[in-house]
Amino acid sequence: MAGLEESLRVTLGGKAAAKLDTAFGLTTAGDLLRHYPRRYARRGELTDLASLRDGDQVTVFAQVEKAYVRRMRARRGQLLEVTVTDGRARLALTFFNKVQYWERQLAPGRHAMFAGRVSTFKGKRQLAHPEFKLLGADDAAKAAEYAAELIPVYPATKDVSTWDIEKCMQIVLDTLGELDDPLPAPLRERYRLAGLADALRSVHRPADDAEADRARVRLKWDEALVLQSVLAQRRLAATALPATARPVHEGGLADAFDARLPFSLTAGQRDVGAAIAADLARDHPMHRLLQGEVGSGKTVIAVRAMLQVIDAGGQAALLAPTEVLAQQHYRSVSDLLGPLGQAGRLGGAEVATRVALLTGSQPAAARREALLDAASGAAGIVIGTHALLAEQVQFADLGLVVVDEQHRFGVEQRDALRGKAQGARPHVLVMTATPIPRTVAMTVYGDLDVSTLSELPGGRSPIATHVVPAAEKPRFLERAWERVREEAEKGRQAYVVCPRIGGDDGASAAPADFDVLIGPDDEDEAPARPPLAVLDVAPALEQGPLAGLRLRVMHGRLPTDDKDSAMRAFADGSADVLVSTTVVEVGVDVPNATVMVIMDADRFGVSQLHQLRGRVGRGTEPGLCLLVTEAPEGSKARQRLADVAATMDGFRLAEIDLEQRREGDVLGAAQAGRKKSLKLLSVLHDRDLIVAAREEATSLVDADPDLAGYPALAAEMSALLDEEQAGFLEKT
Repeated sequence: MAGLEESLRVTLGGKAAAKLDTAFGLTTAGDLLRHYPRRYARRGELTDLASLRDGDQVTVFAQVEKAYVRRMRARRGQLLEVTVTDGRARLALTFFNKVQYWERQLAPGRHAMFAGRVSTFKGKRQLAHPEFKLLGADDAAKAAEYAAELIPVYPATKDVSTWDIEKCMQIVLDTLGELDDPLPAPLRERYRLAGLADALRSVHRPADDAEADRARVRLKWDEALVLQSVLAQRRLAATALPATARPVHEGGLADAFDARLPFSLTAGQRDVGAAIAADLARDHPMHRLLQGEVGSGKTVIAVRAMLQVIDAGGQAALLAPTEVLAQQHYRSVSDLLGPLGQAGRLGGAEVATRVALLTGSQPAAARREALLDAASGAAGIVIGTHALLAEQVQFADLGLVVVDEQHRFGVEQRDALRGKAQGARPHVLVMTATPIPRTVAMTVYGDLDVSTLSELPGGRSPIATHVVPAAEKPRFLERAWERVREEAEKGRQAYVVCPRIGGDDGASAAPADFDVLIGPDDEDEAPARPPLAVLDVAPALEQGPLAGLRLRVMHGRLPTDDKDSAMRAFADGSADVLVSTTVVEVGVDVPNATVMVIMDADRFGVSQLHQLRGRVGRGTEPGLCLLVTEAPEGSKARQRLADVAATMDGFRLAEIDLEQRREGDVLGAAQAGRKKSLKLLSVLHDRDLIVAAREEATSLVDADPDLAGYPALAAEMSALLDEEQAGFLEKT
């Protein structure tokens, strides 16, 4: 009998094995058995043909309504045209050879599975020369049983159909022997889970829906427990790593900073601050994720943590994803510290430190000074972009690494900065302004402790959000620009955000007239076009609806001095409107900005839109965010924008974002191995199971750190931890 490691070449033969390897990368019996059905169909149930979309590779269940042979018009020969139905909609099938044979097979009234790519020809939805499998009982006695039987429908390709996979699966299941089970027997009993071999048979050959559901739950447990055990081992190992304890020092910089804050911390900020202070005082490294709503005061928390480390003799580095954000952090941290950040300078406090900025495009003299301050320890806080990772950047005693917007950094970048600490590992605080649902945090950031700020500080103004359907209601777009002018006349400012820079980054969307800015005359004539670009929109606004206002442009390709100049002009009020890409998405703080117009808003994700609108309403005046779109009413894109307009709750929006994205996208590119390992488990729909698996994994690893008593589980963990994965988890 075969095991999971058996080569498919042995079980199925070279030809079938090669097809499965090419199509899906399946090489062993275990690989194939974990190629799970994406759904099940009953022979009597027909596919909703109206739901098919052009370009989709589909497998449909339908009934033949009619079939007829006709001569081809453009060339010699005949073709067979078959119409199939689900009882409501119809789908055309076209066959170009052996037409008499196919006509006999596809007699009206027959049920069949058809597989092919959907296309439209002369206004009719069709499958051209699809593969098919007839469904029918041999005799009346078997008919009821046959109609109720579940048919697994597998992820397939044009070269390997779902029934090809089903045939291969039957051969492998028939040769399957007893398997070592990665789930410990007591756990299986506690949760009433089947054994592994039984679960694999049931998921591919279920007698009914209930059996299929039980099998899927059991196999989800495999995925959840293996991943959570890996993360539990990482958490345990982290407690054994040495770090320099950085306890609170009374009467130091941190206390002086608290005393000069012009506002009171929220209860949430105090609680999170206390947890971080306790982590920093331990002699093993902190690994904490600090997440919070836009404007929830994460920067203040990070500064307090950095000052605690400085009071204890160390330094802190703040790694930002873009130069604009690094400069913004530098300005806001310097402003928050005031004289406390001016050590050795005129006006500096008696007890003070220094803040250094290090970016890739700094002038040589400023860079030399920053490098010297970092290496000598004169700068207690060093803020920068990936330039901080350069080999020549040295620290006297790096005690804390604060990473802003972790999802924008590669693993190697975070690891390089962590490696700059001498001897002991630095403490790590990751900040994200994109709220993360709890089970996603457990799966993606499962080896980090998570702190959440959900309370907004007092004084933040409300933000009203409206969808502007530019194609349907051009007058709404005209009104949007009028609102920008009205705010500017009151001495306030506005952002206009575009998805692209323009120029060399692809086809230009330059509007020769102002159609895209004031709406097309006739929506039927609105041409398909590239996303709107800053370099096209800014001059069109200057010459059109915003003529006479002071506009500045901001995007990632600008030289550093120009970026700085644009941000300074906007910050000090000498520019009325900043036309920008998403470089303003996080961290930019201009309290006088009250309006944000987001062009082609349907091109952005839910969380990104929420981040962007957080740039307005930061002062005493209410904020207004206008989501301009040409997406048609009733489309998914419009629904997404309506969801954003309906709530300011970032955690609810994170859930909506998750519901609308594929699971693999949620786990992110860096988690490629996790995407591969989570075939059934859903971080959105399997929350209770993930929480339970985390508790079970923690108990197992605490009692048996190497899992020597659970060899099958340890083997599955080793398979997950291939070289790339091991590197990712080690460096996270």
